[in-house]
Amino acid sequence: MEHLIRSLTMEDLPYLEAMETGIEDDYVKRIFKRLVTAEGNRLYGLFLGDQLASVCGYTIFADRYAMLGRIRSDVRFRGNDLATQLTVYVRDEAFKIPNIHWVGANTQEENTAARRVLEKTGFSEYLPLYGATTKDVSKFEANTSPWAEVHDLERKKAWIDRLYIQTGNIFPYECYYLFPASAELFSDEKLAEWAFYENEAKDRVLITKKDFKKYDYLQAIYPWNDFMEQKGLWETITADYKTVVSEAEEDAYIWMDLTKEQAQSLPEGHGFKLPSPWVLYGVWRKERAAKDPEFAASTPLCKTKNKS
Repeated sequence: MEHLIRSLTMEDLPYLEAMETGIEDDYVKRIFKRLVTAEGNRLYGLFLGDQLASVCGYTIFADRYAMLGRIRSDVRFRGNDLATQLTVYVRDEAFKIPNIHWVGANTQEENTAARRVLEKTGFSEYLPLYGATTKDVSKFEANTSPWAEVHDLERKKAWIDRLYIQTGNIFPYECYYLFPASAELFSDEKLAEWAFYENEAKDRVLITKKDFKKYDYLQAIYPWNDFMEQKGLWETITADYKTVVSEAEEDAYIWMDLTKEQAQSLPEGHGFKLPSPWVLYGVWRKERAAKDPEFAASTPLCKTKNKS
């Protein structure tokens, strides 16, 4: 049977709708137009004859990162590694963009099928994190004052450099979208937009930012394990969350990306929803080139401040 991989267009929606993926109310169908027309998005399909057998695409973040996703296959063609073939193809297509330094994907820990595909794609596995959500953290408050907001851009940069750029730690850029840090991820515009708060001792920082993924979220970023011991931390989160709630048209939530150790430290009755952790996979361009001379010879290697 003829095997073809190509970029999808609006004319391909009937092929997508004819797929038997076993996914009820597949959101890819609802946002198909945006996936195939919006700048920074690309969706590819693997066809067997006149049937769409597998789908995969990518979205570009911060002009440097490509996150693969929307991986699904028709159940009638599973067992032939079609998803792996397509994912490898899409990975290489993303790396053809000169500015892209990192390509990866994010899936839930319990999704063993998707994890096998990503491992075959040559991606490395990063630390799993819970996308924990709640509407109320008042039970953690200690009736103390919120932390002081940091307005100085250079002070914000210093925190980011110390916690993320120098370490390469995973940074929650958006809800559902986490990336290994590099300087390119943190533009002055983004840092000015995000709120930073320091505790009284100025040895801890909380970062909050608004996001929208079907619902409104206050994304709260705190990279230490002592969040249950920090007076004023939860009062600070609550204050920003109230602003999000007041501006939301529908439901609004607090979102925190928690390590397994952080999740285990939550007290009984904490109120956070803890679905299966998200596992990030990916590879830097330089890592990919070092392992594959043919790839190194065929794609541009761009200078980057990242040490990888």
